[in-house]
Amino acid sequence: MAHAYVAKTAIGRIVNEIEETAIAVLLGLMTIITFINVVLRYGFNTGLIWGLEAVTFLFAWLVLFGVSYTVKVTAQLGVDAVINLFSPSIRRLLALIAGAVCILYAVFVMKGAWDYWAPFAGLDATTGRWFPTGFANTRDQAWYEVIDIPFPEWLRWIEPIMNEGEAYGKLPRFIPYAILPFGMALLLFRFIQAFIRVWRGEATSLIVSHEAEDDIKDVQHMNAGN
Repeated sequence: MAHAYVAKTAIGRIVNEIEETAIAVLLGLMTIITFINVVLRYGFNTGLIWGLEAVTFLFAWLVLFGVSYTVKVTAQLGVDAVINLFSPSIRRLLALIAGAVCILYAVFVMKGAWDYWAPFAGLDATTGRWFPTGFANTRDQAWYEVIDIPFPEWLRWIEPIMNEGEAYGKLPRFIPYAILPFGMALLLFRFIQAFIRVWRGEATSLIVSHEAEDDIKDVQHMNAGN
């Protein structure tokens, strides 16, 4: 069953607010840009050239934020028909095994995300096939740009740092791609939190179970007087 996340510390509440605000802002920006583009296309036979690319990046950010958020609030869907056949102690053990596998998976994906993003930020990718064993001398690709999104003037200060003083014509790729290592690191953190919750007995599963039954119970009172 999905639960409402309740932060236990001030830092936890701040992080939760930032997370939820970021998701809302991303969704709002996607809606606004798409709406403006539709109006311009059908009303004025023009449009924002960079609109589609911007919405694509915003959607990617929304998805990667959302993955870790659903882990945090235990909203990931799963099939528990077989799991529920076992005793509570066995179900807890299976949940811990699943949590360990998820943590391992997140480590692998985070390594891959860093190795993909790092060259675009002028940084070194890691060595090692499965786990990072060091850093390799990686070719600097910080000059790579996106296709259509223009470079904001207020970001000109990064050109001497990232592009050897050369001017960017479009938004450098390392900015929208930054969600890859950040999102995967956040996912790893949330899986560790979920594993600890199961270990302490504060949760029984990593997935939401019987979500349809729970939704029916939540709205059952609306039909009580009918």
